[in-house]
Amino acid sequence: MILQTILPFLGMLIFLIVVHELGHFVTAKLTGVKVLEFGLGYPPRAWGFKFGDTIYSINWLPLGGFVRLVGEEDPSDPQSLAAKPRPIRLLVLASGSMMNFTIPIFLFAVAFMIPKDVPVGLTEIADVVPKSPAAEAGLKPGDIILGVNGMDVRNSQELGREIRLNMGETVLFRIKRPASDFGSGRTGGGGEILEIPVYARYRTDGPTGIRIRMQSIAYVEKESFPVWEAIPKGWKATIESLILARNEVISWFSGGGGPEVAGPVGIAQATGEVVEQAGWQTLLDFTALLSINLAIINILPLPMLDGGRIAFVLLEIVRRGKRIAPEKEALVHFIGLAAIISLAVIITYFDVLRIFRGDSLFR
Repeated sequence: MILQTILPFLGMLIFLIVVHELGHFVTAKLTGVKVLEFGLGYPPRAWGFKFGDTIYSINWLPLGGFVRLVGEEDPSDPQSLAAKPRPIRLLVLASGSMMNFTIPIFLFAVAFMIPKDVPVGLTEIADVVPKSPAAEAGLKPGDIILGVNGMDVRNSQELGREIRLNMGETVLFRIKRPASDFGSGRTGGGGEILEIPVYARYRTDGPTGIRIRMQSIAYVEKESFPVWEAIPKGWKATIESLILARNEVISWFSGGGGPEVAGPVGIAQATGEVVEQAGWQTLLDFTALLSINLAIINILPLPMLDGGRIAFVLLEIVRRGKRIAPEKEALVHFIGLAAIISLAVIITYFDVLRIFRGDSLFR
């Protein structure tokens, strides 16, 4: 249990926090901002040591990490963040999320270089929801999906991903219909080949309204890529992950369900399930996705987070250089910290309840 859940979770969490905070740390050092502390977790402090002007610490609350800079709101010290020009402040504040947007490219690339088994077989439409886009377009149970948007479909996972990448657009299905359902089209191989356009709506519970299944697995491909192919694929996978995240958010407001929220305990549970069901290799993809989520959350204009501090700099630009009083900004961020900790405690409570009920974050 510890080897499968706790250790990979801690390793993944520490890696993502260090990557994020290194962005702030390095840009602060390079731009002459004094760094008081580089911390894992939030205070109270459990252990630390000082090297140069900076304390390196491990803290008791495992909710993230931080880089404490001189004068984040007060420009009275020339080495403070607040004393630096606005472009430098924006760079330092945004660099953590920039790192979390960048590292998935390399994590996905490494995953593409590691040999993995890819099942190849026939994907069949098991059911079509009445009055759904698929029903209106003419897809039927029993249709074999050969490809979408000009891409061959090797398995149901690839099909589901391609559909979700194209929410809000028309997806061109290439299907093989059994001979008993002949209509118009060209025949061959005991059925006819049809190309049917289907609108993929913003619904996480069924963008097109079909339920699919793998009819059979013909064989398993061993797939891996050299580094010069893996890096472009890692870039593409990162962009596609952002598109999937955007489509998911839009779906929340289109009647497609709400977000699944998890704290450290829930993420630890999910990490264990990923390792158990798909093996250690898939942990690279999972870490990349969490890194993207961390980047998005941190860049949101919420108090105490990077995006909240960026919002104050942008507000200063709008006000033509007139700053919000440092004590007022500090109060806003303090309230934000208290809210984040309170929310984390509530989420952790429900995470623990879910584990005791035997439920999964993925169901």
